[in-house]
Amino acid sequence: MAYNLLKGKRGIITGALDSNSIAWKVAEKAHEEGASFVLTNAPIAMRMGEINALAEKTNSKIVPADATSVEELTHLFNQSQEILGGKIDFVLHSIGMSVNIRKKIGYPELNYDYYAKGVDVSAMSLHKMLSVAYQLDALNEHASVVALTYAAAQRTYPFYTDMADIKALLESIARSFGYHYGIKKKVRVNTVSQSPTKTTAGTGIKGFGDFFDYADAISPLGNASAEDCANYCVTLFSDLTKMVTMQNLFHDGGYSTTGVSDLMMKKAGITE
Repeated sequence: MAYNLLKGKRGIITGALDSNSIAWKVAEKAHEEGASFVLTNAPIAMRMGEINALAEKTNSKIVPADATSVEELTHLFNQSQEILGGKIDFVLHSIGMSVNIRKKIGYPELNYDYYAKGVDVSAMSLHKMLSVAYQLDALNEHASVVALTYAAAQRTYPFYTDMADIKALLESIARSFGYHYGIKKKVRVNTVSQSPTKTTAGTGIKGFGDFFDYADAISPLGNASAEDCANYCVTLFSDLTKMVTMQNLFHDGGYSTTGVSDLMMKKAGITE
């Protein structure tokens, strides 16, 4: 059911790789709620994904951009305003990459060149996007920027290696830039800490399947799906949440605040 929550709003959605990705679901939901938007991803990711099908489905244009390049981000924001016919009302930052994880390099032995690349792609890119938008005055008053994160920014998960540090930086950037952008244009900047989700990126992490089941058993409501995360992001893009900013918002079925569940106790043989 659609509620026209984003009727007349213009946006930029990054990171839609395939139909399993949260960004893809956000684009579908935003379209259902009346938004018009530009889709963007790095050129190499676009060649690997199916973004053209999403663009056709949502009547959207695609503007390729490397999120680590200020020049390309400047082109993205300028071109998006031209395509959409005005300033931007919402932005989804759904960008994450760890070469160390991909190459199965453990945290104590991190390759620092890979580490720096992960920081640039997955966290500093948010600062660059916000800085470009800030200097171009590309966002409307009360616009909303949402970046996707994970609870490993606060709690240790050995398999998440350098991405845990990177997500902590991402959340800090959201708070710090949220302050400055709030003062200037009442723009709100938040992060959404999502449950383990069976996306292309998520399932590439060693042991993901076991951890997905563990988190599902801990969470009183179970793991939140990509579709549910998209619904939540849409509410954050809408005017219903225009006083929410600089927050890390957990969307995880209660996982982050549950110590242990009865189900996990039974599985561990502690209780009958």
